[in-house]
Amino acid sequence: MSTLIEVNHLSKSFGSKKALNNVSFTIESGATTALVGPNGAGKTTLFSVLCGYLQPDSGTVRILGQPLGHPSLFGKLAALPQDATLDPRFSIQKQLCFYGLLQGLSKVEALQDTTRVLELVGLSENHNSKINELSHGMRKRVCIAQALLGNPKIVLLDEATAGLDPINAREIRSLISSLSDDVSFILSSHDLAELERLCSHVLYLDKGILTTHNRNEQTGSSKYLTLQLQDQYKDAKELLKQLSGVLYVSQSQNKEFIIEYQASHDQFDIHLLKYCYKNNWQYRQLVNGHTLENQLFQKD
Repeated sequence: MSTLIEVNHLSKSFGSKKALNNVSFTIESGATTALVGPNGAGKTTLFSVLCGYLQPDSGTVRILGQPLGHPSLFGKLAALPQDATLDPRFSIQKQLCFYGLLQGLSKVEALQDTTRVLELVGLSENHNSKINELSHGMRKRVCIAQALLGNPKIVLLDEATAGLDPINAREIRSLISSLSDDVSFILSSHDLAELERLCSHVLYLDKGILTTHNRNEQTGSSKYLTLQLQDQYKDAKELLKQLSGVLYVSQSQNKEFIIEYQASHDQFDIHLLKYCYKNNWQYRQLVNGHTLENQLFQKD
C-alpha cells in the first residue's frame, strides 16, 4: 500500500477556539476511513484544510506525496459537503458536464464522464431532469456523481446518507462499497453502524484533538470478539468466563459481551458459536474485535 494522505502536527484556530490541535495521521491506499466526532469537534475544519479551502496555522499536509495546492493534485481529490446542491434551472447532465469542463475535460470527455457517473449512481434515465424534479435521495446521488467526475483518487463525503430513507441510504452505502477498490473514501458521519460496515480506519476528533483506530486490528497474545445475544440469558457472563481459551469477559451493554481470548486458540469464533448452541443461546451478532461504538467510547 502507498500513503495517500500524510498530516503532521496540524493546527487551526478561529480566535481563541482551537479547531484543530496538533493533529497527525496517515491514510493508506485501499482504506475507507471514518471521520467521527461530536458537533464542533473540528471535522469540517479538517475537511476544509484537506481540500485547500482553509490554510492551517501550523503543520503540514501531503496528498499523494505533494503539498496542498500542488498542480498535480488537480482533480485527484473531491469533496461533497453535507448540504451540497445543484442549480434548479439546468438539467443534471448540463450541470455535470459544466463541472467536468471546470476540471479540464474537453466537451466530449465531460459528456462521456457525465454518462459514466450517472450510470454509477443509477440515474442514467434522469439525465435531462432538473434537480427539483428529483426525490431527496436522487438529489444526493447526483451530488455524489458530481464528486466522482474525473476519477478522483480520494473522495471526502460529509454525511452522505443524512436524511435519506433506509432504501436510499443502503444504495449509497452499496455504491461506496463497490467503488472502494478504486477510490479511497473519507466518510464523516454520526451513524456508527454505517461506518462499521464500510470503514477499516477511524479518525476520532474531539475538541480538535485526534485519536486514530484501526478497525479489527488485533495483535499480541490476546484477541477480542463482541457477542450480542438475542435475549437476556441467566448467568451468561459467568458461563462465558468458563469457556476454554477465555481470558476476560466484560459486559458493554445489555445482552452484549466483549470477550478477550487467547490469540493462540485456533477458530475461537467457531468454538464460541458451538458454546452458544450448547447453552441454547440465540445470538444477534458476532463482531471480530470491538464494535466501533465500544472502541471509541467503552471505558472498561
